[in-house]
Amino acid sequence: MERYDGPIATLLKETAMTDPNRLTLFYSPQTRATGARALLEELGAPYDLHVLNMKSGEQREPAYLAINPLGKVPAIRYRDALVTEQVAITIYLADLFPQAGLTPALNDPLRGPYLRWIAYYGSSFEPAVVDRFMQREAAPIAMSPYADYDTMLGALEAQLANGPYLLGDRFTAADVLWGMAFNWTMTFGLVPKKDVFVRYAERIMSRPVFQRVSAADTEMAAAHAAKA
Repeated sequence: MERYDGPIATLLKETAMTDPNRLTLFYSPQTRATGARALLEELGAPYDLHVLNMKSGEQREPAYLAINPLGKVPAIRYRDALVTEQVAITIYLADLFPQAGLTPALNDPLRGPYLRWIAYYGSSFEPAVVDRFMQREAAPIAMSPYADYDTMLGALEAQLANGPYLLGDRFTAADVLWGMAFNWTMTFGLVPKKDVFVRYAERIMSRPVFQRVSAADTEMAAAHAAKA
């Protein structure tokens, strides 16, 4: 469910007054927050959107910087917990709603691989993609968090070859994170359109949740652009 809030200056007060059993997702369309919203939908979680028009710079206003000093989305608030960083949000939300079955239990043999590949997104994939996009000279393998770009992608290609999902036959919150990541990075030419990546992204993005969220994002982004 969506709730479009008022001026950003009232943000902190308003989020404190929401139903304590509902999450608030600080959101802007066609950003990393899209994946967080898709995950909430997959989990069947009760949530409200607090939408930021990033084209107008609302993410840089003091009220939101008090939530995330980096001025980035997504961020979530649940009761007294405030969580930023996409990897942390993915783990937190899936654990918060275990009944949805999108996270392996602590004693499940898949729990380790699940955490490994979620962490890999933030520690290896994003740094490698950003370095490639910025045309930065590669760091020595011994100093680089991701070895080198081709090695980093090769590990993902090998893992996804065991598909249909990242952990084989089981769909998890990790696939929400990675499906969105591959869709965006291949769209902008940051990751090559290898068959295994294309098939995986199409499999995730064809899910009804992603179709609904993507359609809503397109409409919201157009409205934001018109106001900017």
